Amino acid sequence: MAGLLCGTKRKKQVSDLHEEGKNAINAPMLPSGTDIHPEDTLLEENAERIMLDPTSRENPKFKDLLKVLIDWINSELEEDRIIVKDLEEDCYDGQVLQKLFEKLSGRKLNVAEVTQSEIGQKQKLQTVLEAVNELLRPHGWSIEWSVDSIHSKKLVAIVYLLVALAMHFQAPIRLPEHVSVQVVVVKKREGILQTALVTKELTSTTEMMMGRFERDAFDTLLDHAPDKLNVVKTSLITFVNKHLNKLNLEVTELESQFADGVYLILLMGLLEDYFVPLYNFFLTPESFEQKVHNVAFAFELMQDGGLKKPKARPEDVVNLNLKSTLRVLYNLFTNYKNSE
Repeated sequence: MAGLLCGTKRKKQVSDLHEEGKNAINAPMLPSGTDIHPEDTLLEENAERIMLDPTSRENPKFKDLLKVLIDWINSELEEDRIIVKDLEEDCYDGQVLQKLFEKLSGRKLNVAEVTQSEIGQKQKLQTVLEAVNELLRPHGWSIEWSVDSIHSKKLVAIVYLLVALAMHFQAPIRLPEHVSVQVVVVKKREGILQTALVTKELTSTTEMMMGRFERDAFDTLLDHAPDKLNVVKTSLITFVNKHLNKLNLEVTELESQFADGVYLILLMGLLEDYFVPLYNFFLTPESFEQKVHNVAFAFELMQDGGLKKPKARPEDVVNLNLKSTLRVLYNLFTNYKNSE
């Protein structure tokens, strides 16, 4: 009889937990379509869970941030033959984060190279995050990540961590500005699940994120001497036309005429004295993706020519961002101004 009563009691506890989960999922404060798993609502008293709102996951600026971070990691870890495709699936076990921190800091961590078990993965994460926090805390960073949040593949925590590392180590990338997401916060207070929708700011302005060193002559020019901007633009137009005229092409508007990447590619071919096969790029790009492909390919040609990777992002050039286009062209001007 006692066994039967215990069994009945356990069933009731399980039923109550599932009912809690059901109530939380159906909570009126949540936006429609919010994907909350029952295990996310099975909380101890005063505990809380944070989940990314699905609408934020589809936000173009958030997707852009994810792509920038993934491309940055792959660039940093190219020698290790590590390729990241998905931040949640590829960063949760600590392997990628370990390699990335070691590469950026130049410091070797005392961890096992390969860990398959959950305990081993969390131990590795603990070591990596302790090293990261030890480095970032003295600089005033708010620690928005933990072993549990990273290992349970919480994308917002992973992004917070990567953005902090990119900013601290002054990564040669341009993070999209003003990226915010909404997260669902589920808390348990006095046995009752409470839910709220909270906005989390992942990035701010480039100047605030990357520091004063990121500002260059064009930032100063646009802020304090816009009257001189036309002089700079005229000099750059003269420079690019000197070479593009050989193909009977002429530029009158820097922002718009380089936005699809075609003139950039042709200009690199002229400056380096080679023909760029037409199958390598879109001669008449129609979509945003095709234009980004072209500008990114032009950036590759610049690096092949011995230039540093442009700080501007291909997307910025395609979006007619004047400063980004000027940076790219000025880089070419300083390296090829004496070329015939």
